[in-house]
Amino acid sequence: MRPLIHPAIDDVRPEAILHALSDPARAAIFARIMRAGCVEACSALAAVGDRVIPKSSLSNHFKILREAGLIRSERAGVEVRNHSRWDEIEARFPGLLPGIINAYAATPAGNADGIAALDDD
Repeated sequence: MRPLIHPAIDDVRPEAILHALSDPARAAIFARIMRAGCVEACSALAAVGDRVIPKSSLSNHFKILREAGLIRSERAGVEVRNHSRWDEIEARFPGLLPGIINAYAATPAGNADGIAALDDD
């Protein structure tokens, strides 16, 4: 099995984050992982709004999110658990992630994909 690549927080670049979250499906996947804290199975995130993401596309979305530094994935038997790196990213780039997620939530497409605005706390 190939190793899962996770950049150190000092190697995370804002342009990689912007690229990863430029796709509405990836933004919705990340928002769901962030809200859940940990998602047990990748397939639990296959439905985005009213559409189902094919398994091959879903794997690619996770790879892009992981290599951008947004999530940490760990193998647990045959499943992969995905954890948000929100706190690390927020400490390095304050306000970047809330700005992106809230911008998606303000659009009709973001609402259709289940992206809710974050509290101002």
